[in-house]
Amino acid sequence: MAIRRRNGIWHYRFKLDGREYSGTTSLAGTARNESGARQLEAEHRQALLEGRSPSRRVVIRQFIDAAREFLVWAKVEYRAHPNSYRRIATSLTSAKEFFGRCPVSTIYEREVEAYKFWRCTKHEVVDVTVRHDLHALSTFFQYAMKQHWTRENPIRKVQIPSDADAVRIHVISLEEEREYFKRAARNKNLCDLARLMRNQGMRPDEVLALRKADIDLELGQLKIASGKTKAARRTLDLTAESLSILTRRCQSQSVWVFPSDRKSGKHLVRMNGAHDTAVAKTKTRDALHFVLYDFRHTFATQMAQAGVDLATLAAILGHGSIRCVQKYVHPTAEHKQQAMRKFEESLLKMESGGTDLGASTANDSVSAFCPPSAPIEADFSPSRAIESDPGLDPKQLNSEGNKPKVWRRGPGSNRRIKVLQTSPLPLGYRALAGLPLFESNSLQTAVANPAGAGGRIGAGDGI
Repeated sequence: MAIRRRNGIWHYRFKLDGREYSGTTSLAGTARNESGARQLEAEHRQALLEGRSPSRRVVIRQFIDAAREFLVWAKVEYRAHPNSYRRIATSLTSAKEFFGRCPVSTIYEREVEAYKFWRCTKHEVVDVTVRHDLHALSTFFQYAMKQHWTRENPIRKVQIPSDADAVRIHVISLEEEREYFKRAARNKNLCDLARLMRNQGMRPDEVLALRKADIDLELGQLKIASGKTKAARRTLDLTAESLSILTRRCQSQSVWVFPSDRKSGKHLVRMNGAHDTAVAKTKTRDALHFVLYDFRHTFATQMAQAGVDLATLAAILGHGSIRCVQKYVHPTAEHKQQAMRKFEESLLKMESGGTDLGASTANDSVSAFCPPSAPIEADFSPSRAIESDPGLDPKQLNSEGNKPKVWRRGPGSNRRIKVLQTSPLPLGYRALAGLPLFESNSLQTAVANPAGAGGRIGAGDGI
């Protein structure tokens, strides 16, 4: 018999070319479904005869019903990250309204593009919102494929808007910070949450989910054990103010640092309502235009401005990539000039054979590139010959014939100018010393007799 009942489900089994094939139809083992089970067995047999792999039958589910079942699964799947579940549920609200009772298997990229257009025209949402909606839909279709509600994920063939223009970083000024904490003083939970974010750079959900067991007051450290990624699970050193706040909050009876007043045994989940009240405009005060997460942005930006390297900053913030923290780096013109001074100093030390030229010499040598210092003027005036040095042979001071070569010390010394002219480094160093890039005599000599000119232009043999 080609089909049979097993555990209340129709299964099939047949032989083809001496080999046995079997499988399940996923249909309830009722007389009503018997013809459908035989049809699936015949389709499997026909697919093998045509040399292709048989595909399972798609289960027809309306989008609105499938979305409800998906959200029940997602709530359990993202139980450790409730904010992720809330974002997905919010995004699917508009999708359920648009797709309604449309079968999931009939939704292709054309329908998704129509959904994008509907969101942008009717609801007038920005690109980053459409991006979140499409990511939530992609997660839904991945689940739908596992349930055999559809064969493919149409989101993969749809252009998802970029979030490059959605990066909004507001660095809270000192005046805004003082005014905010003045207003938030009435709500101790909000005030402590904001101070810890400001001092440690933590995410708001990381602060609110802290347990007393995660804090070591003796070592002055806290451990974030419930981070959303491996990089987010980290240990932070506490500032003096953070240590004082946590010491006070750990005196309560709850296991949580921020226990909930409404739900016993639970911790606070969000403080957005209290924050909105603090920044709102009233008759006696103006509104403050920043969100709670901007305290983390302020911490990261000021850490970068203080010179903390990006790898360390990423580890403190709980990012797995340096790319994520580059948005906090805002180099000023002064920072760029300091970087160029360090670069020039290292090259000049390398040119001088590793000897230390001194801070004043290094600063003077880069003044042409880093104003406002005055530019260097090369000094070619004769100076006293060095003849009393017992370590030098007078013959070694002769360049041509018996005429002694004159040596000078300081930034305009012969040795330094010689190095600058003969160095294989960029020609900017010739300009640094006030020399022409190419001397006509040396150029003509090099063209007429390359061997006599040292094999290259501007060898500096005439000095």
